[in-house]
Amino acid sequence: MSAGCRKQIIRPRPKRQTGNNSFKRKEDARCKINNVVLVHGGFVDGAGWRGVYDILKKDGFNVSIVQNPTITLAGDVAATKLVIDSQPGKVILVGHSYGGAVITEAGSEPNVVGLVYITAFAPDKGESVNTLIANPPPGAPVPPILPPKDGYLFLDKAKFPASFAGDVDQETAAFMADSQVPWGVDALGGAITEPAWKSKPSWYLLVRDDKMIPYPAQKSMAKRADATVAEVPGSHAIYVSNPKAVAALIEQAASGTN
Repeated sequence: MSAGCRKQIIRPRPKRQTGNNSFKRKEDARCKINNVVLVHGGFVDGAGWRGVYDILKKDGFNVSIVQNPTITLAGDVAATKLVIDSQPGKVILVGHSYGGAVITEAGSEPNVVGLVYITAFAPDKGESVNTLIANPPPGAPVPPILPPKDGYLFLDKAKFPASFAGDVDQETAAFMADSQVPWGVDALGGAITEPAWKSKPSWYLLVRDDKMIPYPAQKSMAKRADATVAEVPGSHAIYVSNPKAVAALIEQAASGTN
């Protein structure tokens, strides 16, 4: 922290039934957190963060991208903690989709001071991605996940662009479909031991047209985490199609402003 940097303590407030982020510490803009760690979700790798990465780097941030194996939640948390622990200071931890489950568990690291969910899962203690997708809202779109093969999941390539990347240019969406990373069935079943959003401030980017994580489910998880919310139209691949909106929320979290 720079000399003369002042901390603003947010006084405890009455707990809401849907969240308990009571004792939150935020830093003023002069105390901006400089380290950002980006965590991708299932079916993709970290390359999709390139647009967000470029914006944050241009704005002076130290940005690291985790390459999750996406075989087990424990393995992905371990990979994320390796990156977190290598940072030179405090960290804003960002997760997209399944990456939200990863940051919920990995965010307990002491140098993580804020969590940013990009249309992501935010499980509670004992929950997993499987728990959260077990009862979709009525009328919610059904992701085109193919039956497991040797313990891994893929999306139907033909349906991938419409369901995952509806606002991404056609060529990029086709490439994403053809370069899918196998998502381990065990990763979806990994349960959270202690959700970091219960003790650390969080931000959530709601994406209205997401066909992978329904908008009502996003809103419910964001409300439960007592997250500071931003909202945009777009697809599940919003980090690819609208990196400016994603980077803007990350920078808001880094400066500790609402």
